Amino acid sequence: MDVATLAPALLAAAVGIGIGYALHLALGKKNSTRIDSKIQEKLLSAKEKIQSLKEESEKELDQRKQQIIELEKRISERETKLDLKLNDIEKKEQEIQDLKSELESEKQQYETLRDEEQKRLVEISGLTSQQAEQNVLKIAEDRTKEEIVRRVRKMEQEGEHQLEEKAHNILSLVIQRYASSHVAENSTSHVDVPDASMIGRIIGKEGRNIQHLERVTGCEIVIDEGNTIMVSGFSPVRRQVAKRAIEALMKDGRVHPGRIEEVVEEAKKKINDDIRESGEAALFDLGILDFPPQLVHLVGRMKYRTSYRQNILKHSWEAARIAIMLAEELGADVEIAKKATLLHDIGKAIDHEVEGNHVEIGEKIMRKFNISEAIIKAAAAHHEDYPFDTREAIIVQVADAISAARPGARKENVEEYVKRMENLEQIATSYEGVNKAYAIYAGREVRVFVEPKKIDDLQAIKLAQDIAKQIEQELTYPGDVKVNVIREIRADALAR
Repeated sequence: MDVATLAPALLAAAVGIGIGYALHLALGKKNSTRIDSKIQEKLLSAKEKIQSLKEESEKELDQRKQQIIELEKRISERETKLDLKLNDIEKKEQEIQDLKSELESEKQQYETLRDEEQKRLVEISGLTSQQAEQNVLKIAEDRTKEEIVRRVRKMEQEGEHQLEEKAHNILSLVIQRYASSHVAENSTSHVDVPDASMIGRIIGKEGRNIQHLERVTGCEIVIDEGNTIMVSGFSPVRRQVAKRAIEALMKDGRVHPGRIEEVVEEAKKKINDDIRESGEAALFDLGILDFPPQLVHLVGRMKYRTSYRQNILKHSWEAARIAIMLAEELGADVEIAKKATLLHDIGKAIDHEVEGNHVEIGEKIMRKFNISEAIIKAAAAHHEDYPFDTREAIIVQVADAISAARPGARKENVEEYVKRMENLEQIATSYEGVNKAYAIYAGREVRVFVEPKKIDDLQAIKLAQDIAKQIEQELTYPGDVKVNVIREIRADALAR
């Protein structure tokens, strides 16, 4: 290739290379510009965020500063108030100290004046300070007594009203549930003889038959006027044996010692059978099945024992029925109340043969037959000889009183009635300060009139309790006796 041909080619190549280089430089510069632009944008964005955060921090800092300023202001105000209060307290303390000083001064003046007044009073009244003090104490004691009497009466009235209302509800319910005959039982000791000729046979030759009859029965037999034979003896069972034997002899017509012994033995056997059957019937009716035969026999013996002409077995059975209903109403032990009430008078079955009162005898009988202690205590407390430890003991006494005190349950002759009225009035009038006393309502109440100058209100309450206690200890009576002490002041004046 020649130079002329090579030169243009080289020139063209150089131009192409120059153009390519120029294009390369142009493209590189454009890319660099783009990168710088992005960096600038990010830097601006970061600056903006930093500025925003800075502004927010400054704003929050300003708020905190404002809060601190407000707190400092409040603390300053509270300190000011506390300072004021402390000043007030100091002023009040000073005022209190001043008042104490004044009080001490006034106290000294008062004590001085009191001493002077006491000296004057002693000079005027002629009484020493000790005597005056006693007079003041007596006045205070009298006022206290009056207040005590008023409170005692108020409490008694409130308590009596509540208890009486509750007791009336229970008793009325029990009495409504229980209805019984009001016929009084009387165990007679007389035998009517329809044929006068039989009296001679009963007596026998030279009194042989009647004497033999007395020996085998253990009773005294008296021929009374009006064709009547009277049987007398301590044991009600023996009297009943003698009565039945005499009736059998009169019916048979044959009367001699041998026949008398046969008839008496038959009468004893019949009485024993009757006693056993009566005891079993009473226990069966009450649902009692665990008594030993000997105790059942003693229960039956009460059929031939009377008190105030009331049959003891019927009374005990009736009281037991009442006790069952009371125990059910009060939530007490029905078995204990029932058995204790049935056995409360068991001592009367043999009290003519054994020394002691019927309560002590009954307790010994129950212990002999291993009756539980709860039943023994409940039965023994029916006359208040023993304390009321259980509800069942109170139920026994209430049931006994209801059965004994109802209309027609008990009777007494006129002589006994008059004697009891006299005894009640004598006991009441035996106390100092009693003006007069009257037994009223057939001995159910004793009204006692006292002298108001000798007996005050408090003493009147104690007097009623003392009279009631003495009546309980010394007299025998059915039911309850109310002691009513009356103290009244009558003022008279004359107008001229």
